[in-house]
Amino acid sequence: MEMRQLMRTIMMMTTKEKIQNLIKKAIKELQAEKKLPAFKIPEILVAKSERKEHGDYATNIAMVIAKEAKKKPMEIAEALKSKIKKDPTGSLREQKSKTKTKNKKINIIEKIEIEEPGFVNFFLSSDYLQKQVKEVLKKEEDFGSVNLGRGKKLQVEFISANPTGPLTVGNARGGPFGDALGNILEMAGWKVERAYYVNDYGQQIIALGHSVLKDKNAQYKGDYIDKLHRKIQERDVYKAGQRAAREIMKMIKKTTDRLGIKYNEWIWESKFYQSSAVEKVLDFLKKKKLIYQKEGALWFRSSKFGDKRDRVVVKKDGSKTYLAGDIALHQYKFEKKKFQKVINIWGADHQGDVPGLQAAVTALGHRGKLDIILLQFVTILKKGKPLKMSKRRGVFLTMDELLDEVGLDVVRFFFLQKSANTHLHFDLDLAKEQSEKNPVYYVQYAYARSCSIIKKSKIKKQKLKGEIKNARIELLGYPSELNLIKQLIRLPEIVEDTARDYQVQRLCQYALDLATAFHQFYRDCKVLVKDVELQKARLALILATRAVLKKTLRLMGISAPERM
Repeated sequence: MEMRQLMRTIMMMTTKEKIQNLIKKAIKELQAEKKLPAFKIPEILVAKSERKEHGDYATNIAMVIAKEAKKKPMEIAEALKSKIKKDPTGSLREQKSKTKTKNKKINIIEKIEIEEPGFVNFFLSSDYLQKQVKEVLKKEEDFGSVNLGRGKKLQVEFISANPTGPLTVGNARGGPFGDALGNILEMAGWKVERAYYVNDYGQQIIALGHSVLKDKNAQYKGDYIDKLHRKIQERDVYKAGQRAAREIMKMIKKTTDRLGIKYNEWIWESKFYQSSAVEKVLDFLKKKKLIYQKEGALWFRSSKFGDKRDRVVVKKDGSKTYLAGDIALHQYKFEKKKFQKVINIWGADHQGDVPGLQAAVTALGHRGKLDIILLQFVTILKKGKPLKMSKRRGVFLTMDELLDEVGLDVVRFFFLQKSANTHLHFDLDLAKEQSEKNPVYYVQYAYARSCSIIKKSKIKKQKLKGEIKNARIELLGYPSELNLIKQLIRLPEIVEDTARDYQVQRLCQYALDLATAFHQFYRDCKVLVKDVELQKARLALILATRAVLKKTLRLMGISAPERM
């Protein structure tokens, strides 16, 4: 590979990837020199260090390969440190852009330290960090993007609450989560579609019909049921339920619009039955001898594909189970829509349904293409006490009511703050705070503050980029300046890591870390100073920070106000 092409490839990498490549190259060279035996190099994990004294990034690779290398971890760590420090190829260095020190090579790493029992800690150089400010400004909208998906088609299906009532805070948790995950996956190079699956067929529709008719089998209560009872004159229970479901979906669509969600597709379960798609997919499985009859019901041999037990797809009375419809749905997703990856976001109460569907997807020939994320429950706290909710008793807090109470930005941030497998406690009192105690306010204020400083500089917008184009970024050497840059360059890593493991709450923490670094910079470093060159350098840093803050807020679906 020519040096110019090598340098271009390096520039496209995240800082973490550059360090991983340095480590891999060092291991290969040590093997070539017979200082390490030949073995397949495992995945090299490089993580952001939690403590400043441990550097900016750290790896445990010395401990991982110790057994195959037949050496002590500390001995391997020392060898890696020595080899990387002496790297003569330029992969440790990057060409500095045109400055007064033209053609100067820039070290990525300032120093390397090792620590018991075999950690290798990397400290980034100030030269490298300073250069990243202009890289952020140069890439603008593309900064933070990675290419994991390589343009492949991916669907995120989320919320998909039964159309038996308005969206509550519980069943709508998947809204902000699924939408933000979709944003991240798009930034990671996937071609993303968002879908809502409408369960308008089966027992829940019959229960809704009884409720609308207000007969002895009614299960759902509330003002919305009273309104539907007055509006729907149909006396057939099932037809009344289906009509009610369509009216409720109109309500749900209005709520998802308020949440800022734009679905590509609303998929109606009933269509899979009307088109005989469910019968056809069951016939397909029968021909593969994966359906058998027992005790008057039809069973799918899901145990053949890793499930602990087989699953009923047709009950004794001839009615289909949820799984039967779900199999047809996923055949549609993978074979008609041609998605190469599907992510379903479900409530934690559907945990028992996961093995059966995964087995079915494997049986259809799409092993490994479906990921299912289970979201834990939501509790709304008011004055420290939980509000009790039940849709069937007609006592619940709708998502519309919560949006009216605290606004979209707060709802989305608070719903994204916790991992999917963590119970979400939504503190209404904190959500209403208009101070730094409220994390949404804290992050948005950082963005507004960056806009205010740029405005006070009195440099006209059309001239701003020109003014900072040749800024002497090497003047950015104060600790809080360098710390802010370290936060800026993490965005591509945040996007990549989240696109791999779906831990969307990482984005909220990153936004808080970035805002904290910016507020600290603001306290330590006056921007509008008499020194024109220093002012230009700091304005460049603020422009880069503003761009990354805006992009981070956009990924979460949260507004970026210029004034607060």
